[in-house]
Amino acid sequence: MRDEESIKRRIAELQLEHRGLDAMIAAIGEQPRFDELQLRRLKKRKLQIKDSILLLQMQLVPDVPA
Repeated sequence: MRDEESIKRRIAELQLEHRGLDAMIAAIGEQPRFDELQLRRLKKRKLQIKDSILLLQMQLVPDVPA
């Protein structure tokens, strides 16, 4: 049960970071002249976080016998 708690806590941390990146990407995109490389890096990091969240969520789902 302790492991499940740590996974849920990590998911929450990643979701918070994901939302923060979302806000940063939106703010950068609104600027008339923005650093395209920085924007691509932020978007890539956001996708990595999303993948990590999905992997952690899959660990919480019990295996179903076939």
